[in-house]
Order: sequence, then C-alpha cells, then structure tokens
Amino acid sequence: MDRRRFVTISAASLSGALLAACNANPEKASKLLALAEHGNESIERGLFRHTAMDSVPSAAALAGKDFPKYFISDRVPVWDPAVRGVWRLEVSGAVRTPLSLTLEQLAALPRVAQKVDHFCVEGWNARAEWTGVRVSELARLAGATADAHYVDFAGFDNDYHESWDMESAMHPQTLVAYGMDGRMLGPGHGAPARVHSPIKLGYKNTKYLTRMVFMPSRNGGYWSDQGYEWYGGT
Repeated sequence: MDRRRFVTISAASLSGALLAACNANPEKASKLLALAEHGNESIERGLFRHTAMDSVPSAAALAGKDFPKYFISDRVPVWDPAVRGVWRLEVSGAVRTPLSLTLEQLAALPRVAQKVDHFCVEGWNARAEWTGVRVSELARLAGATADAHYVDFAGFDNDYHESWDMESAMHPQTLVAYGMDGRMLGPGHGAPARVHSPIKLGYKNTKYLTRMVFMPSRNGGYWSDQGYEWYGGT
C-alpha cells in the first residue's frame, strides 16, 4: 500500500467517526476534530522525509498555459513601483541578520531550476519548471537562530499568508521562485516572487511574496484559519 492510499483510507475511517460525533454532540466534536487534526499531522510528519524528492521525468510535459491561476484579491495583484516603491523581499524574525532583497539581488543568489509537481487540495495536479532560491539558502544568509522553528510567508495579495514548519521550509525543493517555465513569473502566478514546493499543497505556497518571518511558535494562515489543515503536506 502506498502512502497516498494509506492516508486516504485512514482519513475515510476517521471521517465516519467524526460525522457521528458531530451529530451526537457538536461541542465535543470540536475537540475531537482538533485531536484528529493533531493526529493527522503527526502521521504526516512521520511519513515526511527531508531527503525524499519529487522526481519528474525529464521528458514530462509541462502544464504551461493550463496551469491554473489563483488569488484572493478582486483583481490579479500587480506590484506597482509607482505606488509601492521597489519590490523587496524582507526576511526577518528569529534571524541574526535581517535581509531586504530586491528582485535583482534575489536573482543574483545561487539559483535552482526544477521541474516538479504541484498538488492542489481540490484534487488536480500540474507540472511546471520553477526557478528560484532555496529557502534554506535565505535562512543561511539571514542566520536563522536556534529558536526558529516555523516560517511565515506573507504576500501583498490582501495580506495572504501561510506558516510552515521549519523542516518543510528547509527541504531542498522548497524555493522562493521568481521564474516559471524559463520565464520570469507573470502576475497570474505570483510575480515578482512566490513560495513553491511540491511537498506542500498549493494553498501553502504563498504567491506575491513580500515577507518571510522566522518564528519560535507557529501562527495560522489565510486558509488554515478557515478550517483547512495547517500542515498541508503531500
């Protein structure tokens, strides 16, 4: 039995129990749901391996223009330098040397290009080639301290944000991406830069990125605060 099927069967069994609890006692159900989420996260963390990589055949087709575009604002968010000034990525929090990087400075850092999968909570998958800088490299440059256990990624799309566990953020395939399919990111996919990693569901991959904050304790996120699972691992 592969991992995906194991998690699916486990989730289905747990869902039946939760539905029964919700009907019987809604107040107790909220506690049971919290316990179930904690248990589910424990399973995901147990299955996660820092060395496990998403491997895509070199000849695999890219989604290209069919790659869906999502945002929270009423219109596609576009960074306007005349209004906002020069775009910068701010790296702060539990670090020794806070960073403030322009797009040019970000692109001058050690570059990674990877063709990987993108898994959406809605059930679809897509492939793209992302170009960017490893989050682990930014953590190294900023000097993340020993009490940095989580990272919050925030953007200018109506202040959308999602926080990650440090181990996932430091995975070698977790990037701050500024390029897609050999071109600089377009507005529909999160320009000037965004988070992307195949090890997290799409809603955890913050677009229109402006801030990375290393933290000792985790906070929530746009979808996490609305009942979506906080961990969101694949």
